[in-house]
Amino acid sequence: MATTIKELLQELEQEAPTTRRVLERVPTDRLAWRPHAKSMSLGELATHIARLPGPISEMARAGSFDAASIPPTTSAANTDEILAIFDASLAHARDTISAVNDADLAGPWRMVRGDQELMSMPRGAVFRSILFNHWYHHRGQLTVYLRLNDVPLPSVYGPSADERPFG
Repeated sequence: MATTIKELLQELEQEAPTTRRVLERVPTDRLAWRPHAKSMSLGELATHIARLPGPISEMARAGSFDAASIPPTTSAANTDEILAIFDASLAHARDTISAVNDADLAGPWRMVRGDQELMSMPRGAVFRSILFNHWYHHRGQLTVYLRLNDVPLPSVYGPSADERPFG
């Protein structure tokens, strides 16, 4: 079944509150914590998740993206800043996705590094895999980071050990 703009927007709206609930749990005093030397810090991961929707939606709308332009990972200064970044990015994603039409989703998209093509796929697949799947992957990572820091986890797709929304 083909994806439509309406379906993309519906999924964005369905997942945004859950992502915000997870981001709200990020403790400002633990932003520098990392589970491993090769891992992003808690602040970097949370900030990355907060920033993803807007730029990835913009990237998907465009016909190509140069991987050399990926900015370095940074951390917001506190949880309030992470939430402000998220709210702005989400608003940008809504506007960007709304500006695309269903026919555009079948159009080609390329990731390049200079003259070298790294991948090619339909724009609709970019929204699905690079926006949503990538976002969910990192949100899941963040819940592990939070658990390792003894932060109570919100319900995501069902009850957590800390929150039982269904009774």
